[in-house]
Amino acid sequence: MINKQIIFKKRPSGIPDTDTWQLQETEVAELQAGEILIEQHYISLDPAMRGWMNDTKSYIPPIAIDDVMRAGSIGKVIKNNGNPKFEVGDCVTSWGGVQQYAITNGDGWYKVDDQLAPMPLYIGLLGMPGMTAYFGITQVAKIKEGDIVLVSGAAGAVGSTVGQIAKIKGCKVIGIAGGSEKCKYLIDQLGFDDAIDYKSENIYTALKRKCPKGIDVYFDNVGGVILDAALGKLRMHARVVICGAISQYNNTTKIKGPSNYLSLLVTRSTMQGMVVMDYSKEFGVAAKQMSLWLKEGKLTYREAMYHGIENFQETYNRLFTGDKKGKLILKVKE
Repeated sequence: MINKQIIFKKRPSGIPDTDTWQLQETEVAELQAGEILIEQHYISLDPAMRGWMNDTKSYIPPIAIDDVMRAGSIGKVIKNNGNPKFEVGDCVTSWGGVQQYAITNGDGWYKVDDQLAPMPLYIGLLGMPGMTAYFGITQVAKIKEGDIVLVSGAAGAVGSTVGQIAKIKGCKVIGIAGGSEKCKYLIDQLGFDDAIDYKSENIYTALKRKCPKGIDVYFDNVGGVILDAALGKLRMHARVVICGAISQYNNTTKIKGPSNYLSLLVTRSTMQGMVVMDYSKEFGVAAKQMSLWLKEGKLTYREAMYHGIENFQETYNRLFTGDKKGKLILKVKE
């Protein structure tokens, strides 16, 4: 049995290139006592993967050179050498990496029911992106009815869910996205109240026009100029959630911080970073609520599905070119 793997070979400077990874084929090893073999079906591609490549202090250790590229995944147990927690046929999800097969003792892997929901949903709306959106907007931003909420990266997996949850909670929601098609999607299909196309509009001017009363919550997925502009529109006691900084991940120079940070002082506002793993003990509660909203038609979810582990780099690049709509997923089961 041959395992195709994407191996991390070189830390990139700026945008990862063809030297960053190597496609490797190796024979699947025999299982040791207590191990299971997982045939992976789908890999989650997320902007955070770029930060994991840097050899810098972060909330998670960097990927080691010559390791399998880190990524969330979902698949099925096809062999079991005496592990009592799993059975052959179980659908499981964790950090399986960008490979077709994963061998593990089961630590950190969780069983899910693919009869209740399709596998990709468990690495999307019911996985890390959905959990990030849920806890980021409800527990970090602490939204309340009537809040004016601004979301950047609003057409992505996290941002689109953040905006919809805010609408469910009775907020006014403005999304920032790149391109008229994505902005139309936010309003017509996701129910956002308004949208800003950062590719064709001056962000400072657009915020003055579309958020004349300011904002109570800014959920930031992009950083850079957009974060700076949003800080200038904070109302009293506003909350800023730092979830990501996709505009800065491929910088070859130092990350550019906001010059408008004194707005936090003037408005007595807070700016807080969030990492979804901090809420892992509550994932079950969140998944139950999100499933209910999905069933009731209050949440809309879209996937951008691509095929073939050989196409990993091309698919990964879509995270930063904007050439996708919704949650980016790579199908690796042939």
